[in-house]
Amino acid sequence: MFVLFVISLELNYQKNMLVNNIKRALVLGRGGAGKSTFSRELGKVLDIPVIELDKYFWKPDLSPLNNEEWIQLQKKLAKKERWIMDGDLGKYDVLSERIKDADTIIILSFPLWICLKRALGRSNERFDFWWWLITWKINELPKIKNTINRYAVNAKIVLLKNQRDADNFLSELP
Repeated sequence: MFVLFVISLELNYQKNMLVNNIKRALVLGRGGAGKSTFSRELGKVLDIPVIELDKYFWKPDLSPLNNEEWIQLQKKLAKKERWIMDGDLGKYDVLSERIKDADTIIILSFPLWICLKRALGRSNERFDFWWWLITWKINELPKIKNTINRYAVNAKIVLLKNQRDADNFLSELP
């Protein structure tokens, strides 16, 4: 009984340490995973401003910023003291520019069918979006892991594999 109590206290302590130390968090995942919704909820709970990267990255005609513009913009956004950045821009992204400033990286690695269902009900998207969504776990997730290993070795990593994990994470926050 005592051992279970100590383990429970340790897990609660670790969770509180994670939450209390979040100042700059990235939320990554494939399209339709719910990055923006999750980020807004996390921002409310922690009272941290949310930066939705899609609003900065895509031009009105849905063409992406070039790499140099994107790098400079990320540097400017990352200078803020506290933030939650929501966005995973696949092949267009230069993730290294913001990942090195993050203290916490939350990856929504939800099942493909959930993401497809959500994305289909959301809007019309370009072909490259659908290709990215379908191949994210095979192509993009390994790139994300490599970028973390190279630029964010001290960041706390949270992997949420489904909506229940995400809901539990948010509901257990102080």
